[in-house]
Amino acid sequence: MSEPLVKVERKDRITVITINRPEARNALNAEAQRQMDAAFNDFAADDSQWVAIVTAAGDRAFCAGHDLRQQAETGDMFTPASGFGGLTSRADLNKPVIAAVNGPAFGGGFEMVLAADIVVAVRSAFFALPEPLVGLAALAGGIQRLTRIIGPTRANGILLTGRRVPSDEALELGIINQVVEDDVLGAAMQWAQQILECSPMSIRATKEALRRSEALDTLTAMHEEWSWPAMQAMLSSEDAKEGPAAFTEKRKPAWKGR
Repeated sequence: MSEPLVKVERKDRITVITINRPEARNALNAEAQRQMDAAFNDFAADDSQWVAIVTAAGDRAFCAGHDLRQQAETGDMFTPASGFGGLTSRADLNKPVIAAVNGPAFGGGFEMVLAADIVVAVRSAFFALPEPLVGLAALAGGIQRLTRIIGPTRANGILLTGRRVPSDEALELGIINQVVEDDVLGAAMQWAQQILECSPMSIRATKEALRRSEALDTLTAMHEEWSWPAMQAMLSSEDAKEGPAAFTEKRKPAWKGR
């Protein structure tokens, strides 16, 4: 049997999703897109899984975006409703996603990075949205997310040129959280373990509030967030009782995620 195009491994509360097309610089063809969508669907639906890490096989690239060879040969640019890589349009996912960038991320690969919550990259990685160089545009959220993260002036210098952004510059711009020399998955696991120190109910409420607040002014968001579903679930959860109890009893909390 051939190797899956996407590998999924569960490590306690952490789901590791690995793009497995190193021979194609981990570009996503139609079947890889479907497998990524399925992997994130499973993660979203599994109450035992609290954090996801998305990474890729090999060291040549994190993801080279759409498989342009397939597009040229068949005209197929299939993208699931959940967005490129099953991630970029997944607006209802309140669980955190960490990108462990093991090499260059361009096109849709960079847009997956921009859709992640925390990003760790190897120093040799770079980031680019080169779609205009091949007659396309960054239509999986790259235009909007990059501009929101670093501002229009700096985003224009990337979006309108297709230029490559080295990892150190990406860190300085605030696109990524950490640069490492090698073990990028190990660094991502450390971030995941820090998240697991927190109540998953609190993490989901925070992520929901971040997303919903984008279109609101600060005071409106502060007023409305009390009624948002994940916030309501957090406030009425067992974890909301366990946290103060553990603090009072000077012990580590035992989060239930409910």
